[in-house]
Amino acid sequence: MHTTDRGEISTRVQAVLEKRFGDAARTLAVNADLTDALPGFDSLAALEYVNAVESEFGIEVDFVGDDVRYWFSTLDRTTEYVRETVEDQAV
Repeated sequence: MHTTDRGEISTRVQAVLEKRFGDAARTLAVNADLTDALPGFDSLAALEYVNAVESEFGIEVDFVGDDVRYWFSTLDRTTEYVRETVEDQAV
């Protein structure tokens, strides 16, 4: 079942980050820039993050049409992107 509950999505997105970045992701502010806040969050880690979010939520990110650098730059923006994408798929 796909949820559009912002709190649940945020928790699941944070869990994705915790799997890769551990404690640093646990204390992450929702609006912190991931590149600055997480040691080792480089372009490869960003791609892995996008792929992990896709797997977690059963969505497909449009790397051409969506501004991935923007939407996946903070926990809050990623949460909103997932919520909107899941909502669009439900229609």
